[in-house]
Amino acid sequence: MMKLRSSPASPFGRKVKIALAALGLKDRVEVENANTADPSDSLRGENPLGKIPALLLEDGSVLYDSAVILEYLDFLAGGGRLFPKGEARFKVLRDQALADGIMDAGILRVYEKRFKDPKYRDPAWDSYQAAKMERGLAYFEAQTPAPPSSYETLDAAAITLACTLGYLDLRFAGQWRQDHPRLVAWLDAFEAAVPVFADGKLPPAPLAENVNEPLR
Repeated sequence: MMKLRSSPASPFGRKVKIALAALGLKDRVEVENANTADPSDSLRGENPLGKIPALLLEDGSVLYDSAVILEYLDFLAGGGRLFPKGEARFKVLRDQALADGIMDAGILRVYEKRFKDPKYRDPAWDSYQAAKMERGLAYFEAQTPAPPSSYETLDAAAITLACTLGYLDLRFAGQWRQDHPRLVAWLDAFEAAVPVFADGKLPPAPLAENVNEPLR
């Protein structure tokens, strides 16, 4: 059986868990929590970067990051499910990368507050990351994709966007909702079509709370 190293608060791990359910592969993967802050955790031997998620394959090899893992899961499911074939594939890859980038920027903002003494924090750095997030959200608000109608119509970009918005609800108190009504409606429709999304919900938590959620 394969093993997924992740943590409940990781939006990148949530991507993989949704993909597993959508592709009918959930029973082939055991999920095991990883502590990236613990040098004794085996994660650092599994992924030299010490990041989650990491997927341990049955032959002993390991795949990371989340985008690579989704590609592999799509391959196991026969291909063409999460990543369409032909030219349409590149739009999905691009939008997945943009949504991942919004999550990356958000996590960097969380880390700025979590790990730096207040006197060493850089407001300009926080504003720089916040601007990335806003530009990305503005793009998705203007180009809001059609929500999936079922698991069969789900792609990697939609999974990633949903996990991005879920992460902003978790760590930024859903502030994105006020200025992005089309994305709010899109996320509601996504959750209705993809019930497993609700399984990964955590209650909103302060930025500085020490919950394990490293980058991909």
